Parts: sequence; structure tokens; C-alpha cells
Amino acid sequence: MIRAVLLFCALLAFAGCQSESKPVEREVKPMIARFFLESGPGEAGTTLQLPVSRVAIDVNPKPVLTEYDIAGVNLARVDIGWCLAFQLTPAARRDFYRMTSTVQGRRIVLTLNGLTAGALRLDQVVSSGNLPMFVEVSDAELPDFADRIRKTSEMLAQHAK
Repeated sequence: MIRAVLLFCALLAFAGCQSESKPVEREVKPMIARFFLESGPGEAGTTLQLPVSRVAIDVNPKPVLTEYDIAGVNLARVDIGWCLAFQLTPAARRDFYRMTSTVQGRRIVLTLNGLTAGALRLDQVVSSGNLPMFVEVSDAELPDFADRIRKTSEMLAQHAK
């Protein structure tokens, strides 16, 4: 009887030794991207200030785009430097297209984890669903920001299903 118990324990220990361990994933710190529209004349708003240029912009308190509206984000090099190029989900693209047709001249302000990061003047209707945002951080930080925003949006999209 004792031999049977010892044999059983040995088999369990041996089986445990043979199991594969899951690879350890590097945990990504979430980065939540939200976009706020500049308040119109006579509209109440919240003031956001850009970190480097110190430009203050009054925005509507409700975001027009949230982390759930982002389908992807990449780095893009344009004439004036590097930016984060946001791709919107199909539903967000349609809503944003309609909104931009009525708010020409206003700015859209990007916040990352609640901190003001950049702004873009809406001088044309955005129909492509691509939104280039110049962020007031060093170019060296942009790849990490893009990666964290992308992974956060992917994770949220998976949980939303």
C-alpha cells in the first residue's frame, strides 16, 4: 500500500516536471488615448494646457473619441516631423467625418492617460479615418507611446467582444 502511494506521488511529481511553463509576457503599462473637441463660442468648457508650448485650449468635457474608437496607431513621418497616426474604427470614422464637417477651424486635443499631449486644428473634413497627431514629447518616446496605445486598444477591443 505504501509503495502504491509513493509510486503515485512520484508519477505526479514527474508529470509536473514535464509540463511546459508559459512564456512570461512583458506587461505593458496601459495608455488611454482620448480626444476632446475645442469649445465653440459661448460654450462652457474645461481648459487643457499643452505641456511644452503651454497653449491653453478650452474643450468640451466629453471626449469625441475614446480608446474604444482606435483601431490602430503607428508612427508617421510627415513634412514637419514625426507624429502618431491614429486609425479609427469604421463606426468612429463615420461619426468623426460627420462631426468634422461642422466644426472646421476648431482644434481636437489628445490626452494620454488624462494628460494633455497634443492638438490638431481641423481645417478639412476627415473622411479617411486617419488622424495624425503631433504629440509634445521627444521623438524617442513616440515608438513606446504608439506601442502602448495600440496594445491598450487591442486589449480593450478583445474584452469588449
